[in-house]
Amino acid sequence: MKKIYSRIEEIAGNVITVTAEDVRYSELALVTSGHGKSLAEVIRLRGNKVSLQVYSGGRGVSTGDEVQFLGRPMQVSFSDNLLGRIFDGSGRPRDKGPTLEENLIEIGGPSVNPSKRIIPRNMIRTGIPMIDLFNTLVESQKLPIFSVSGEPYNELLSRIAMQAEVDLIILGGMGLKYDDFLFFRDTLEKGGAMDRTIFFVHTASDPVVECLMVPDISLAVAEKFALQGKRVLVLLTDMTNFADSLKEIAITMEQVPSNRGYPGDLYSQLAARYEKAVDFEGAGSITTLGVTTMPGDDVTHPVPDNTGYITEGQYYLRGGRIEPFGSLSRLKQMVNDTTRADHRGLMDGMIRLYANYKESVEKKSMGFRMSEWDQKLLRYGALFEAKMMDLTVNIPLEEALDLGWEILAECFQSDETGLQSKLLDQFWPRKSIRDEQETA
Repeated sequence: MKKIYSRIEEIAGNVITVTAEDVRYSELALVTSGHGKSLAEVIRLRGNKVSLQVYSGGRGVSTGDEVQFLGRPMQVSFSDNLLGRIFDGSGRPRDKGPTLEENLIEIGGPSVNPSKRIIPRNMIRTGIPMIDLFNTLVESQKLPIFSVSGEPYNELLSRIAMQAEVDLIILGGMGLKYDDFLFFRDTLEKGGAMDRTIFFVHTASDPVVECLMVPDISLAVAEKFALQGKRVLVLLTDMTNFADSLKEIAITMEQVPSNRGYPGDLYSQLAARYEKAVDFEGAGSITTLGVTTMPGDDVTHPVPDNTGYITEGQYYLRGGRIEPFGSLSRLKQMVNDTTRADHRGLMDGMIRLYANYKESVEKKSMGFRMSEWDQKLLRYGALFEAKMMDLTVNIPLEEALDLGWEILAECFQSDETGLQSKLLDQFWPRKSIRDEQETA
């Protein structure tokens, strides 16, 4: 029998406290006030003192209002009817479509038992050379995109959503500006990717607690589809907004703050979400890409700092491009020796030459005389940035590899690249202008 309590002992912002028994952490309750009904979630238990975060906020709630515990945690509907739909942070339709209540599943469960996981072994193609060629995204990987406000990280996510070779996209937006929400919706609809996408969105004006639920709902649905054999890519933006919501609730609960005011369990909260990435034996997989904005471009900020210990590398988005230095997909070695024979060698060689180009740029800025080799590097760097690093470039991996050889041949002689002779014999463009001049 569901118990109803008609006395609220304390109201602090969006958090209310009642005296109750036989209540579990994360259990849902229904708060009935003069402004209507709202769900609330148990966020702290101290003896028989139960604190709940009210989804719609504490405004309008009085001490004489009713609180009815529902005896279950938050649930979300799961079926193919979710495809192409847009929901808010608590799973309610945001697209004026019908409410879905069939096949309800609980959110926020534990991560998958390691014995049920298999070693990552499959590449996810995105059509973006700086990912496919230089920092390959691997199925079941968990990677953050480190960036700063103003960078086109949402545009990057939308491109990945439209082009990634997976079965299903689950997009979780946290603290989005309304313009960003409309951008995602319109871009996916015009690009024809909405039919394979499920969108859970929390905007900046929505209740804080719904921000915390977006990753859990997204990953719970992703896990069920993965168990059905689907290759699921979960895109989350922005995990810093998620962490800020944790901090806001922790301050309301008067918890002892840790680094820069964030709660002491920030690492565990982030890990509980990222560790849901998995490749199931005999089924599908969950791959997670989560944007993490760095206030002041400070990688030592608690959110990116903790994230770096959890994930398997990172992408750095700076100046509208994925930087080759600092960006690292630690699992790329699992797949880039099975794509094409020249993948690993060309990747290493081009990045090494790009590092040399950066040194030449620095020499030029300091007024040093540019040698013939420096001039070659400057030409190479300009081509590399325009044809490889530009995020508007959209080509398959094989075309990106061919383009890499063409760039090298346009700037260097074959023996200047430092690449293995067997690769040069097999892949060096035979009709390059430089080779024709050498023959003449």
